[in-house]
Amino acid sequence: MTPEERQLLIQTHRLVEDNNKMLHKMRRTALWGRLFHFFYWAVIIGLSIGAYYFVQPYVEQLQGVYGGLKEDVGAVQGAVGKLGDVGNLLKQIGQ
Repeated sequence: MTPEERQLLIQTHRLVEDNNKMLHKMRRTALWGRLFHFFYWAVIIGLSIGAYYFVQPYVEQLQGVYGGLKEDVGAVQGAVGKLGDVGNLLKQIGQ
């Protein structure tokens, strides 16, 4: 092996080692990125579920209030209809 070939082989070996180190760093970075990405979504989903359980009683209460309001509006409309009937009755009596 000539000195030039040996020098080229040593230089190639150094480049291969540097390349191997960079590849290991890239794999490690990708692994940490995947782990943080999973953790990120786990936190978002966990907080969403927790917020749902925290807010659920209030939502049910609002649904109950809305249902009661709907019934009250229906009762008022029924009473207005009956008042109209009473008005017609009074007109008939007045004639």
